[in-house]
Amino acid sequence: MVDRDRILTRLDELDGYLRDLRAIAPSRFGDYLAVEKRRACERLLQISIEGVIDVCALLVTGLRLGVPAEEDDLFEKLARREVLSPPMVATVRRMKGLRNLRVHEYGRIDDQIIFETIRDRLADFDVFKGEILGFLRQSPPA
Repeated sequence: MVDRDRILTRLDELDGYLRDLRAIAPSRFGDYLAVEKRRACERLLQISIEGVIDVCALLVTGLRLGVPAEEDDLFEKLARREVLSPPMVATVRRMKGLRNLRVHEYGRIDDQIIFETIRDRLADFDVFKGEILGFLRQSPPA
C-alpha cells in the first residue's frame, strides 16, 4: 500500500528546500563562489535530490515492486510501472549522479556545473513532482 501521506510530506519538504535554494541562489557565478553561498546552495541541492530518491523508494516499497538492487533500480521499477516517464528516469539518474559526486566527493566538484544546475535545472524537480502527483491522482487510495 502506497503511503500517500509520507510521499506528500516528502514532496512538501522538497518544495521547502527548493524555495530556500531559489531564494539564495545568485544569478552570477562570481557571487556563487562565496564560500557560504556555495556551501548552502550545494547542501540544499543535495537534500533536494535525496528527497527525490526518498519519494522513489517510498513508491517502490508501497507498490511492492521488489527490492531494488541499487538506487538506479528504483527508477527502472517506477518506469516499468509507468510512475515515471523515460525522460524523468534519465533526469533522476543524472540528479543521483550529481548527488553522489557531492556526497562522496569523487574527485573535485566542478563549481560551474553545480551553479549551472541550480540556475538551469531546478524545474526538473517540479516536473518530477508533477509526475508523482499525477500518478497518485490516478491511483485509488487504499
